[in-house]
Amino acid sequence: MQVALFIPCYIDQLYPRVGMATLEILERRGCDVVFPAAQTCCGQPMSNTGCNSDARPLAERFLEIFAPYQYVVAPSGSCVAMVRHHYDEFLAGRPGFEELKAKTFELCEFLVDVLKVESWDGVYPHKVGLHSSCHGLRELGMGKPSELVGVDFSKPGQLLAMLDQIELVKPQRPDECCGFGGTFAVNEEAVSCMMGTDRLQDHLSAGAEVLTAADMSCLMHLQGLSGRKKMPLQIKHIAEILNESEAKS
Repeated sequence: MQVALFIPCYIDQLYPRVGMATLEILERRGCDVVFPAAQTCCGQPMSNTGCNSDARPLAERFLEIFAPYQYVVAPSGSCVAMVRHHYDEFLAGRPGFEELKAKTFELCEFLVDVLKVESWDGVYPHKVGLHSSCHGLRELGMGKPSELVGVDFSKPGQLLAMLDQIELVKPQRPDECCGFGGTFAVNEEAVSCMMGTDRLQDHLSAGAEVLTAADMSCLMHLQGLSGRKKMPLQIKHIAEILNESEAKS
């Protein structure tokens, strides 16, 4: 199975360990992973800000670079949601675009839905809080939002629950936004910080020692707030936890 690894800008520049953890997880599961060196930003920051003329060439470039591969996997729900749900404005009708949408996955949903992972030989003896980021939850369907009726599920939570000695703690408001929202955190700084602080306090009250998510952008925001307030909370992407757990087992 050939997988092209798409690494978001902020992971490439600030959290390369998350990209390496994703690579190691996929390789251990038999994937032939390639990293197209010509890849650029997916264009989400420009699109969210209304700068569509700047986002369009990045979408076109993404299609050109990743169309040849069997699968595209990224450790980021928001970037994958950009490709699957927001590229239509730029690429509708282009050859290969529908195929690109169908084969682009966030890491956790790729592990659950494509590789059909049902067990994980890993140990992680910590109390872990899972932040369900908005894009993954409501655009990719990686879990059940609280506003919908139905069976409760979470693909990231399903993977974490496979680890030995882990204790998943649940906040009172499990799918509330962290307040990051890209440029929202810049334009509405005070509101963004209050939302993020509320998220952190909710997880701390539930007993979390480690806070994780499938989006490093959300965790970047929460890590900044947690660090400034000196909260006793580790912040780790789910790829880091899954990869570390295997190393310990």
